[in-house]
Amino acid sequence: MAALGVLALTAAGLAQEPGAAEMTPEQAAMMEAYRQAGTPGAPHGALASSAGTYDVQAKSWQEPGKPPVVEKGTATRSMILDGRVMVEEYQGTMMGMAFTGQGLHGFDNVTGKHWSTWIDSMSTGIMVSEGTCDQTGNCTFTGSWNDPIKKGPITARMTSRWTSPTVQIFEMFAPGPDGREMQMMELTYTKR
Repeated sequence: MAALGVLALTAAGLAQEPGAAEMTPEQAAMMEAYRQAGTPGAPHGALASSAGTYDVQAKSWQEPGKPPVVEKGTATRSMILDGRVMVEEYQGTMMGMAFTGQGLHGFDNVTGKHWSTWIDSMSTGIMVSEGTCDQTGNCTFTGSWNDPIKKGPITARMTSRWTSPTVQIFEMFAPGPDGREMQMMELTYTKR
């Protein structure tokens, strides 16, 4: 992918040099495809509308039928790459320990899907997810990460929904101890 980007940029640079040959129709079509793929649109604007600072109530479940552990945190969301990607910086506690995390959320114009990544201070790995969001900002994602106990990938289902213009609820479901799906987490974001 990086090589294609370099090729596209090289073609653009050659076309702009004095005395250089004009682009072929194929090169022009390639440049237009890259331009469209890289231009932020309505989904990126929707992500930008969630920029701000949030107070977060985090609930996590270790076993089905047991009460959750409830902790607090804060999250700051901002746009990077000229409005193409939202970054979230999270600080709080997890299982009574200091916890920090960083997520990226974007929309891929080529696939027509939303994507996200997550890294945090309890892991050296990454969670990668893909999904869809509707016009109201309700999203459903599927993602995976490498579990340190099982030494292999775990797949989770995540949903997020806005219950008001300032409150978003994120939920994560993954296999429980018996292998059946259970709710693992619920984060309630309240925008300041």
